[in-house]
Amino acid sequence: MEKVKNLVVGCGLSGATIARQIAEICKEEVTIIDKRSSIAGNCYDYIDENNICIHKYGTHIFHTNLEEVWKFLSRFTKWHPYFHQVVAQIDGKEVPIPFNFNSIEMIFPYEMAKKFEKKLINRYGFNIKVPILELKKEGDKDLEFLAQYVYEKVFLNYTLKQWGLSPEELDPTVTGRVPIYISKDNRYFQDKYQGIPMEGYTRLVEKILDHPYIHIHLSQDYHKIKNDIEFDKLFFTGCIDEFYDFEFGELPYRSLNFDFRTYPYPYFQRNATVNYPNNFDFTRIGEYKYFLNNTSDHTVVSYEYPEPYIRGENDPYYPIIKKENQLLYQRYLNKAAQDPRHIYFLGRLGDYKYYDMDKAINRALLLFKEVKEKW
Repeated sequence: MEKVKNLVVGCGLSGATIARQIAEICKEEVTIIDKRSSIAGNCYDYIDENNICIHKYGTHIFHTNLEEVWKFLSRFTKWHPYFHQVVAQIDGKEVPIPFNFNSIEMIFPYEMAKKFEKKLINRYGFNIKVPILELKKEGDKDLEFLAQYVYEKVFLNYTLKQWGLSPEELDPTVTGRVPIYISKDNRYFQDKYQGIPMEGYTRLVEKILDHPYIHIHLSQDYHKIKNDIEFDKLFFTGCIDEFYDFEFGELPYRSLNFDFRTYPYPYFQRNATVNYPNNFDFTRIGEYKYFLNNTSDHTVVSYEYPEPYIRGENDPYYPIIKKENQLLYQRYLNKAAQDPRHIYFLGRLGDYKYYDMDKAINRALLLFKEVKEKW
């Protein structure tokens, strides 16, 4: 049986970050295992035969207001400044998402649009994001009309495709991610720091892991070797329910299926992401050469199809955040608290949270500080 001091399961951003902190600050050996044959988790990317950087598991755009996270990553990469913009096919037009004043002016007649804008500013102020479910509760008939339009045309069917649930069934932390934005700012994010790693996410993670105390073993499934390895401390970024052999039942997740296509012309669409809330079975099409301005006579896009997560058939991408699922997760967390071993859970799957990349990294940094104080 192998004995290791620090075992990290999962070689994505969360696992790589905490491994680097342990190795660099504590000067301790760290063993990382991952059941995939590649590092970087769902951020894994590569340069294809067309000289285009492809995100294998869907488009990833880094953005943050967290200074510590930005400084940590900037040690390992230079950044290509990139401000993400998303449009959606609504009533035959490609309109900015989140739905904002530019969207309103593209969809509605001039006088109606100006009336909506004036009422929104008077009610909420300018440069404010209002969750669509909150706007639906307004007493003003014009704002209620606008809210119902955006709900039906932008929000409802996209949510049904993405989550297999209606917006009302999801936690507000999920539904609040696509608000009405009282602004003319077409950027999808407004964070201070936004960009794409100049050499890609895989290279970024590779540099984070480049430390003599870090030892990486790929194509190693923890659940198949757990009886052959001992550890002093375990940092687990996989599914907490699977770790405890589904003792209380399975936590539900959503998965994704990507249909990659190469086209023999420079561009397929006018920006990186186009959403399709009401048409087709896919939710969006991402076009990869926009992110790093790759030059090629061809272009590569991915059609994104959400689907239920089925253990053993596909990968869990998003925890489904709703009350009963959080209660089930808490049962597993309570079990972990009683576990006599030094086991820590983190990442989207381990924490059962819908993290953006920066929040996942921040969680790893904070967990390291918390654990370090106990050593």
